Amino acid sequence: MEDKKKPLYLYEALELRSEYDARIKTLKDCLPESKQNKNRFSFNQDDGKYRASSDFDLASARKDLRKIELKRRKLNGSIQRANFNHCIDFNGEAVNLSEALETRKALNEQIGEFHNQVVSSSCQKVIYKEGRDIVEENEISYADAVKNLEQARLASFETSVDFQDE
Repeated sequence: MEDKKKPLYLYEALELRSEYDARIKTLKDCLPESKQNKNRFSFNQDDGKYRASSDFDLASARKDLRKIELKRRKLNGSIQRANFNHCIDFNGEAVNLSEALETRKALNEQIGEFHNQVVSSSCQKVIYKEGRDIVEENEISYADAVKNLEQARLASFETSVDFQDE
């Protein structure tokens, strides 16, 4: 069976990088030189002395740590290349993803605002006055609000990066 290289989408690459970060942190926290374990492997008056568990292989942990750190650096380089090489249309202007990432924080805030717009546009304010209903029209129609929210949510699902996890 032929192994085809399937590129990761940008959101997948970002999730994989987060997973690598979590694994790196776990392995580093297990090492005796880590800040968390600095006192565990030396003599403490109350607790005695700690040593590595019999089933914990320090050399293997360090080897795995270096391997995952290398994968993370390669993946991060691929993400950065995708960020600089891929252009998207943003408000009628072509920008690379690196520039777009600067606007991502604002986009996350906009997603919250679009959510609020969808909720508020799902109903109209009705004022009962002098025996008749006065209906205040929404600033944005429900359909437009939903469309804006979906476009904002789908922004990271359109780009892929050139990286293959071994």
